[in-house]
Amino acid sequence: QVQLVESGGGLVQAGGSLRLSCAASGNIVSTYVMGWYRQSTGKQRELVAAISSGGSRDYADSVKGRFTISRDNAKNMVYLQMNSLEAEDTAVYYCHADGNAYYAGAYWGQGTQVTVSS
Repeated sequence: QVQLVESGGGLVQAGGSLRLSCAASGNIVSTYVMGWYRQSTGKQRELVAAISSGGSRDYADSVKGRFTISRDNAKNMVYLQMNSLEAEDTAVYYCHADGNAYYAGAYWGQGTQVTVSS
């Protein structure tokens, strides 16, 4: 069973930066599609960024140029560097691991709160 544990959320002023971390159990970071999603109050959960096993990255239009997803295969960690934060970035951020290409299912972390004050 895959477990994902996020950390790094908190309160930051608009224009500031945060780095979210996701610790994964098992050797999955290099092979699964790893992603960050977010959900703000009253809205649906949305994809923020994802990185494939081949290293290609995908970003939501709203975060392009400000957020960067990366991974450390040796440490089984995935990161989301968030710069130039805006009030609209306030949400619970979730780490996601998609192993469906291997018929291994998909998994979610418990989420970490990011609050950006304007």
